[in-house]
Amino acid sequence: MQRQGERGHRLLLAAGIIGTAFCLRLLFASLSVRLPEVVLATGLGPWQVGLLTTLPVLCLGLCAPLAPRLARRWGTERSLFGALLLIGLGTVCRVLGPVWALFSFSILAGAAIAVANVLLPTLVKRHFEDRTALLTGGYVTAISAGAALAAAVTVPVERWLGGGWQVGLAMWAVPVAAAVLLWSSQLGRKHAGISVVLPVAGLWRDPLAWNVALFMGLQSALAFSVLGWLAPILRERGLDAVTAGLVLSVLIVVQLATSLTVPSIATRRPGQRMIAVVLSIAATVGLVGLVVAPLSGVWVWAVVQGLAQGGLFSLALTMVLLRSPDSDVASHLSSMAQGVGYVPAALAPLAVGLLHQWTGGFEAVAGLVGLIGLGLVITGLIAGRPTVVGARAVHSSGSGLAKA
Repeated sequence: MQRQGERGHRLLLAAGIIGTAFCLRLLFASLSVRLPEVVLATGLGPWQVGLLTTLPVLCLGLCAPLAPRLARRWGTERSLFGALLLIGLGTVCRVLGPVWALFSFSILAGAAIAVANVLLPTLVKRHFEDRTALLTGGYVTAISAGAALAAAVTVPVERWLGGGWQVGLAMWAVPVAAAVLLWSSQLGRKHAGISVVLPVAGLWRDPLAWNVALFMGLQSALAFSVLGWLAPILRERGLDAVTAGLVLSVLIVVQLATSLTVPSIATRRPGQRMIAVVLSIAATVGLVGLVVAPLSGVWVWAVVQGLAQGGLFSLALTMVLLRSPDSDVASHLSSMAQGVGYVPAALAPLAVGLLHQWTGGFEAVAGLVGLIGLGLVITGLIAGRPTVVGARAVHSSGSGLAKA
């Protein structure tokens, strides 16, 4: 009976991880497909649009270091529960009307997403050491599925409901509320809230850790440029709003295939260098094709970019786990990777907006994408080496909490 209960707990925990992951990109994808309407309704200037697409992503990096501290104080499960509540609050309240609400609550949700981003790999490393590839693939797939659904149905459902862009953005609080209910099952357990994260030493001086972080950041730079700007780029190039949203949705949907398979392939190999190089080149070429190639091939380029991007994201998360000797280091390496990494991820969409403003078009973005791709190849060759970082957990005898 005890073993059966433990199996049930693992299933509920896995469901909570997947449900939380599903909510981590809804905020960004839903805004992307309605960005022109939001700009028209609010009168935002070009620099304000750049900030709106940049600041929530920047929060993913700036607030990531808070996650291990929150987990150490409140426990991993409770911290994730609180993060979900704030994501839901931010998703609803960003459409209240004033421009300050749009910015403030988008930033709040971005900060909460940062905490969840860091803590999910910690739970996978701690509770699913024997199923790392499966759970990593599962929650990466859930992230992509949420983004794909938001990109595909925001406009049609908004029109069906008869509301404006506010309805299209606010309705994504519903799946967040469902995830909150699902995750609340973890709080009633006897040991809930004491799954703490120990501090580690030596991580920020480790060159391998820095390359893992930069690889995470550069693939995120491509991902958030796609998420924030692909639909507006395609609409400016001549596609209507629904078709542009469908192209983005297809790009994200095909990520599911590589999100599921790449972690399994990567964990079976001592090193992941070749996988990183192939995926980096494919993702770069695919995005350049979407920006400058004839629209007749838009679906092909979307599939190429999507397959490679899904593989890059899952590979980056998998390498965080593979380069970590234990769950404590995994939590801090995840925090570092996302704290350092989401800086370029935030600056890339801002750079896309600035390039458009300066040049009057999106053609110059292809050069930016090429530079990001080169960085991905270089960092992937280093981060994919078959070794682990030199950092180790620091055990404190005075701690009143024990690891669960």
